[in-house]
Amino acid sequence: MTNTASSTTSTSGPRQTRWVSFVGAGPGDPDLLTVRAVELLKDAEIVITELPEHETMVRGLLGLVEPVETEAEVAEVVAAMVVPEGPVFVDGGFGEDGQPLTHASRAKVVIKQAKTGKRVVRLMAGDPFLYASGPEEAQACAKAEIGFEVVPGVSSLNAVPAYAGIPLTTKNHREITVLSCSGASINWADYVHRPTLVLLSAVGTITEIARDLIAAGRSPETPVAMTRTGTVTTQQTLVSTLATIGADARAARMEAPAVTVVGPVVDLREQLSWFENKPLFGWRVLVPRTKEQAASLSMRLRSFGSEPEEVPTISVEPPRNPQQMDKAVRGLVEGRYEWIAFTSVNAVRAVREKFEEYGLDARAFSGLKIAAVGEKTAASLLDWGLRADLVPSGEQSARGLLEDWPPFDELLDPINRVFLPRADIATENLVAGLIDLGWEVDDVTAYRTVRAAPPPAPTREAIKSGKFDAVVFTSSSTVRNLVGIAGKPHTSTIIAVIGPATAKTAEEHGLRVDVMAPHPSVEELAEALADFGAARRASLIEAGAPVTKPSERRPAGRRRASSK
Repeated sequence: MTNTASSTTSTSGPRQTRWVSFVGAGPGDPDLLTVRAVELLKDAEIVITELPEHETMVRGLLGLVEPVETEAEVAEVVAAMVVPEGPVFVDGGFGEDGQPLTHASRAKVVIKQAKTGKRVVRLMAGDPFLYASGPEEAQACAKAEIGFEVVPGVSSLNAVPAYAGIPLTTKNHREITVLSCSGASINWADYVHRPTLVLLSAVGTITEIARDLIAAGRSPETPVAMTRTGTVTTQQTLVSTLATIGADARAARMEAPAVTVVGPVVDLREQLSWFENKPLFGWRVLVPRTKEQAASLSMRLRSFGSEPEEVPTISVEPPRNPQQMDKAVRGLVEGRYEWIAFTSVNAVRAVREKFEEYGLDARAFSGLKIAAVGEKTAASLLDWGLRADLVPSGEQSARGLLEDWPPFDELLDPINRVFLPRADIATENLVAGLIDLGWEVDDVTAYRTVRAAPPPAPTREAIKSGKFDAVVFTSSSTVRNLVGIAGKPHTSTIIAVIGPATAKTAEEHGLRVDVMAPHPSVEELAEALADFGAARRASLIEAGAPVTKPSERRPAGRRRASSK
């Protein structure tokens, strides 16, 4: 991507193009970043942040490792051959003393970085030109003859009420008034008849604001909603009235940042609250998988309101001796096999990489029958331009594959050999079953699964002490490896597994299985956990108990749970 800014020529010759992109980061949820914002962040060489959490958000977006500080952490990164990369992060919101920078000081930071000639993104909370220092910083750029662009962002003033289930306008309420209460002297009598007020930076003065509105003639029973840390899983909404909001906010220990809405539209929250009613809202869910495989599961869990935390437990590596795989691929090209059976997406990836190494493509599969252990594996084959001839009609597993696999027939099958590329730790059940059906099997190690390094100490402690609400296991190896590198999850943690084999391994390691996917897919695993969370929430509400997360309760022992 190339940004074009005007370049001027002086007596000293042409100078570097200098350019700043003022980008709205939105209210907190990374999914609310605009497409243009993501594009610029991916291309940035310098990112000037406004809030401490912005660097973490950008690192997560770009898939960058967290910065390391201790010698042990540096050694671990080097050992894993992971080199931190990406843009340089510059704090544009706070000074070295930890105090917020003035608008003028922020502008100086931006100008200094822009003069390097590198691609600079100035990341700002919400929208750069709405209750932000963007206008002043852009004016400083114009004065310094530095080109700039503005990428609007989703503002907290409308996003946070929306996430709280409060529409700011309806067919019966067409007018809103937005006020920033930070250090402002406001005559509330001027706003007493405004139907809907949206107040920013009002947490510390809400008692006085409510008192003044009532004194000016607003009904004490006027509904008020205060939502803190909106759009993220720590969101909390307090619903009250002008008469009681001050005391209620103190009792709830409401803190900034928060958006306050005053007016009848607040009553609609009872019907329209959606974000905080998600089945896994606020749950911290451990996802012990390989980095490549965790993304789709985490995305699905996040859609149900949880905060997934990925902990690599398995590293997928090439086989130690590639000669067996080389020989099998040559045999495939030469027509040695009748079938090739893929038992995982990793197996598809391994064969595809070997094909690319030899300069082959999908045409080499001509005349070969292809089997896939499940829909996910079949989909990865389809991405390669290959359609599976056999996918289990029932259970998507090696056992399900065997149930549908045809026996060898000398009249119908010209060749009786099957190419089975798979992991080094795969079980022998599939091989034995195919042999029983009359087939000869070339069982080839296509890739190795290696136990990953232990997670950081805080994560290990959170696992053991029950600070995770749930953990989702997607294979037996993830159970074995997580317990091996981090220890057993706390008894209060909900255990969710992808299928019977994984459930058996979990129980063998002393874990009680609460949730099992009806079919072995990460989507159905996430949905099964969400169903469990919804049922648990409904049960608490029916019992008149507060809705809590599993990590907020510490039973003496695990209840007897059914796997479903």
